[in-house]
Amino acid sequence: MQVEKDNSNTKIFVALSGGVDSAVSAALLKEQGYDVTGVYMKNWSGDDFGIQADCPWEEDQADAEAVCKHLNIPFRSFNFEKQYREKVVEYFFDEYAKGRTPNPDVMCNKEIKFKLFLEKALIEGADLIATGHYAQVEERNGLYKLIEGEDPNKNQVYFLYSINQEQLSKTLFPVGHLNKSEVRKLADKFGLPNKNKPDSQGICFIGEIDVLKFLMANIPKKPGKIVDIDTKEVVGEHEGIYFYTIGQRARIPNQKEAYYYCNKDIDQNIMYVCHGENHSSLLQSEVNIENWHWIGNQPTKEDLTAVIRYRQKPRSGKIDIENKKFIFDKPQRAVASGQSLVVFDGKICLGGGIIK
Repeated sequence: MQVEKDNSNTKIFVALSGGVDSAVSAALLKEQGYDVTGVYMKNWSGDDFGIQADCPWEEDQADAEAVCKHLNIPFRSFNFEKQYREKVVEYFFDEYAKGRTPNPDVMCNKEIKFKLFLEKALIEGADLIATGHYAQVEERNGLYKLIEGEDPNKNQVYFLYSINQEQLSKTLFPVGHLNKSEVRKLADKFGLPNKNKPDSQGICFIGEIDVLKFLMANIPKKPGKIVDIDTKEVVGEHEGIYFYTIGQRARIPNQKEAYYYCNKDIDQNIMYVCHGENHSSLLQSEVNIENWHWIGNQPTKEDLTAVIRYRQKPRSGKIDIENKKFIFDKPQRAVASGQSLVVFDGKICLGGGIIK
């Protein structure tokens, strides 16, 4: 006879965003008998940096609180606005000012959710934390593995590659084995008050913003030339190289064929463009990496897969740790410095680094 595990003595703080995924995570843990507390992290008020972002934090917090009331679990609110501004938003601006394209969601997970939130939760008496990420954790031979979520359209390990063994050992991802449609059905089954709330599409905690307006409100314009990479002719003027991303279509008037941004000369303040979205200047096999981070042990095998952006299917290649490179078998389009390259062995996320 199998005896059901008693989870009632395990206290879990669930990070509630106000959305469906984290709410279902809390409901599942409550159903499994854990001692669950819901926590809303207030990281952004939306009125800083000269632009009002669409971050309805009061509505989100109210939704999180309503979920806790419905589930009959305690509700808490942690305020990390100062730290979020310093660690995520200022990083965001600093990277763009250097002509790079940062990923604030990676930094948010690294500095806020799996550092500050985890630390505070443990101090406040939690044994574990849980989030609504579509990812999975397994312990194998004393090592914790970060594994892709089951839903290929919501697989979020790309944003989680920077967490470590200690953090993984204290984290649960209750919806990682489900797909989004199943999560929606569970939200309905549990009668959650936010069951019909749409998914957030914006930057972590900031919400849906016009990134270009956000940058222009905070980084001074620095006009310069736009140059055709093949003819070396000046074809237009840009407002500052930090406002553009490699691979992005260039809006240049009076051009018969579409131009795409393909290179940046930061010293000369020149943006280079090319004709065609698959021009050779947009393709790159060898990607230089800084700040490698490994979730467990450093990889010993060379043949692995990697992605250079969220929702990209892993591409095969070889890792050169000593020379800080990943060499893809086939060229990749629009490799942007500042973004993250994340390395996989099958479905296991090994870690990654920032593209130089």
